[in-house]
Amino acid sequence: MPVTLVVVAIGALGLAMVFWIKREKELRSLEQHSTTPEALRSAMITNADLLVFDVRQPLDLLAYPEIISGAKRISPDEILRSPTLIPKEKDSVVYCTCPSDKTSRAVLRRALSLNFSRIKFLRGGLAAWKALDYPVEEYQETFHLYTPPPPLPVR
Repeated sequence: MPVTLVVVAIGALGLAMVFWIKREKELRSLEQHSTTPEALRSAMITNADLLVFDVRQPLDLLAYPEIISGAKRISPDEILRSPTLIPKEKDSVVYCTCPSDKTSRAVLRRALSLNFSRIKFLRGGLAAWKALDYPVEEYQETFHLYTPPPPLPVR
């Protein structure tokens, strides 16, 4: 019985290590598609075609109704359902206000899975941008706190 327990423990430890290594590899891959507030600011000045997207959750937008000047707001649910809302052929940056950039990373992950190559996320999101006193503007467009998913097709 003890030998079986040891084998099971070693197997569980091995499985946990595989998952940890896979997660670390994915995080490193996503970091290659990140940018800093300083680099984004510089790119916004030199690249007129750069697109910036605010992909914050509606409650975050309600709490902080500011947006990076020149950015376009797209609901994270909407963009995860239709990543083509971000043009593949243009340089783009997404940002949010989640701890560890969770929503931005989810959008980036979805875009990369569809072979987007010109998209990055803003490390630190809106808070990092504002900490450097970079320009923001008041967000005044109407938005919904909840966007229901599209109806299922009728068979």
